[in-house]
Amino acid sequence: MKKYQLGEFEEIVLLTIAVLHKEAYGVGIKTEIETRLGRNVSMGAMHTALVRLEEKGYIRSFDGEPTKERMGRPKKYFQITALGKKAMEYSKETRDSLWNAIPKVALKVKIISA
Repeated sequence: MKKYQLGEFEEIVLLTIAVLHKEAYGVGIKTEIETRLGRNVSMGAMHTALVRLEEKGYIRSFDGEPTKERMGRPKKYFQITALGKKAMEYSKETRDSLWNAIPKVALKVKIISA
C-alpha cells in the first residue's frame, strides 16, 4: 500500500493550491495551471481532482463571501490540510531521491551526427 496516493494531476492541483494560498478557488486554480504549464485543463478534470483530494483529506473547502458577479453565490475556496502538506513533502522527497539516484552518465545526451 502506498504511503500517500497522489496522481500527477492531483499533485499539480495540490501544488497550485499552495501557490495561490488564500486565493485558491476552482477557476483560479485552473487558470494558474494553464498559465504555468501551458496545458489546457477541463473544469471536469479539475472538479474530479479537487473532490479526490478532499476525500483523501489532503485539502478542505469552504465558501467565501457571496458576490454580485456570481449572482449572490460564494466562491468555493480550497486549503491544504496538514495531511496534504505531508503528502506534498513525501512526493517531493520521493522525486528528489529518484533524481539523485540517477547516474550522471545516464543524463548525458550523446549527439550522433550523420
